[in-house]
Amino acid sequence: MEALRTPDERFESLPDFPFAPHYAEVPAGDGDNLRVHYLDEGPADGPVVLLMHGEPSWSFLYRKMIPSLVAGGLRCVAPDLVGFGRSDKPVNRADYTYARHVEWMRAALFDVLDLRAVTLVCQDWGGLIGLRLVGENPDRFARVVAANTFLPTGDKPPGKAFLGWQRFSQTVDDFDVGVIVSMGCASKLSDAVIAGYNAPFPDDRFKAGARQFPMLVPSAPDDSASEDNRKAWKTLRAWEKPFLTAFSDEDAITRGADLAFQRDVPGCAGQPHTTIVGGGHFLQEDQGESLAQVVRSWLTGK
Repeated sequence: MEALRTPDERFESLPDFPFAPHYAEVPAGDGDNLRVHYLDEGPADGPVVLLMHGEPSWSFLYRKMIPSLVAGGLRCVAPDLVGFGRSDKPVNRADYTYARHVEWMRAALFDVLDLRAVTLVCQDWGGLIGLRLVGENPDRFARVVAANTFLPTGDKPPGKAFLGWQRFSQTVDDFDVGVIVSMGCASKLSDAVIAGYNAPFPDDRFKAGARQFPMLVPSAPDDSASEDNRKAWKTLRAWEKPFLTAFSDEDAITRGADLAFQRDVPGCAGQPHTTIVGGGHFLQEDQGESLAQVVRSWLTGK
């Protein structure tokens, strides 16, 4: 599998991002290996909070949340999905499949890092992949925080907002990641932050995964990922461990999915579900400190 690796100098002098890189080698699926990058902050023996990003961001998205969570005694692990951040980036769009993304993360988080008793915090594709991991490896997880995400099976048609994003992602000439993240925020991003989101992508050759991701969302009942997602939902519908929703108030893409989780996941019962005010789709960017406090207080009581 041909893959590119973003030069380290692209990640120098990022704003509010003093975190050291860590790497795990995972099987690519064709005999080769891929390097997955992750952040690992906080006490090594602290409760594990797994921070999973979505499309087209990377672990930079969690820079506002990590200090607060670490101050609460929590260990924060924030991987970059393959194709994003400092992780390797296959150049052929056909090399990116939903099943492979799930397996690459499973291998990195469980085979290499051996994470257990995990609290998953997931947004966007972080949920599409993270909730599949919960469905397939429930014994590895203790809790879930779902924030602006969903787990589609294709049995219901996607909404207009998603279809508009999907169409845009495939037709726009310049897939400017920083601008795209900015478009999904309720707040105005500085030039330095926009550059931070663009850092992993020196040119279009590095953006195959970012371009392909929107096409991997199951949008029809016979999608190749639909049955695996249905199986994951079967686990979630029997999930009695704590499950918290913390969606923002200004996200048209996932609006209402929090209510679906609350209705269908037993572990949602009695939890302090919340709506983060002033957050767009990328609520970690708009209201990261607020979301961090919700997670921290839920886990530690302070």
